[in-house]
Amino acid sequence: MSEIGIRDRFLEQERQRLSEFACLTSQSKGRDKEYVPCEIRTEFQRDRDRILHCQSFRRLMNKTQVFLAPAGDHYRTRMTHTLEVTQIARIIARALRLNEDLTEAAALGHDIGHTPFGHAGEYAMQKCFDPEFTHYLQSVRVVEKLENNGQGLNLTWEVRDGIANHTGKHMASTLEGVIVKYADRIAYINHDIDDACRAGILSQQDIPKHLRELLGETHSKRINTMVSSIIKASADKPCIVMEPEIQTATDELREFLFERVYRNPVAKSEESKAKEMLTRLFEYYVSNPDKLPRFYRENCESEGVERCACDFISGMTDRYAIEAYSELYIPKVWRGPKE
Repeated sequence: MSEIGIRDRFLEQERQRLSEFACLTSQSKGRDKEYVPCEIRTEFQRDRDRILHCQSFRRLMNKTQVFLAPAGDHYRTRMTHTLEVTQIARIIARALRLNEDLTEAAALGHDIGHTPFGHAGEYAMQKCFDPEFTHYLQSVRVVEKLENNGQGLNLTWEVRDGIANHTGKHMASTLEGVIVKYADRIAYINHDIDDACRAGILSQQDIPKHLRELLGETHSKRINTMVSSIIKASADKPCIVMEPEIQTATDELREFLFERVYRNPVAKSEESKAKEMLTRLFEYYVSNPDKLPRFYRENCESEGVERCACDFISGMTDRYAIEAYSELYIPKVWRGPKE
C-alpha cells in the first residue's frame, strides 16, 4: 500500500466506523495557516503529534497538580494528570464511536499553558496581570502564538476549541471536546483523592459512606463507575452526559475535595509563598524587560511588556520559577578564597 493510501484509508475508516455524531477529520474547519497535508497521518493525528513533541508539553512534567513541587516520586504532576485525562477520554470516545484522534489531541493540549504551581500561579497572574487570565485561554495562546518560536502549532479549529472549552461553564463545539471536559474532572477528582491519601491529609474512609457505596471504594472503581455512566447515558445520543444519580454523587465528591483538600491549610500551606514569588517575578520583568529571554523581549513592542512577562512566567516550571526567584532575590553565601 502506498503512503497516500494509508491516510486515505484512515479517512475511509472514520466514515464507515464512527457514529453519526462524531466529528470526522474530513469535516474539520481546518487550520488558520496554509499547510501541506501529511501523506500518512490525518489532521487530528498530526495535531496530537505536534502537541506531544512541543516544548510546552514537556514542561508539564515539572508543574504542580495539587501539591506544590512535591518531593515524593508518586505525586501527580500536570503531566501525569494530562496523561490520565487523555486515557479516560479515549476510552469514552472509543466506546461511543467518536473520533479518538480529535479527543486525544484536545486532551493532551488542554493544560499546555498552565502556570507553575497550579491554580496558585493562575491566581497570581489574575492579580498582577489581568483578572480575566485563565489557564485554558493561555493554553490556546501557547498553541496559537507562543510555541515554535512564535509560529504556533497551527492546530485545527476543533482541537483548539476543545482546549479552550475544557473547564467551567464553557462547552466545546464537538462531542469529542465535551468528553475532554468530563475526563478532566473524573481524572482530577480521583487522582487528587489518591494523592491526598498519600500525603496523609485524607483517608479513603473519610469519603462519605454513601458516596463510597455508590461510586466505589477504590480509585479504579470510582473511575470505572463514572466512565461507565457517561457511556451508558450518552450512547447513540448527540450529547455527552452522565447518569443523574452518578452526576450528583460526582459533584458531591468534588465539593468534598474542595472542603478537605483544595482548601486544606496543610495541602495549601505554601501557596501564598508561590503567589508572592510569581508576583515579584512579574514586577521584576515588567520593570526590566531587557532581562526577558530574547523571544519575549522582541515581542514587547507589539504585545506589551506585561503580556510578555505573563507569557514567560506562565511557561515556567515550578523549579525554574524557584531558581529564577532565588537568583534575583536570595543573597548568595560569600565564600572567600580557599586558604
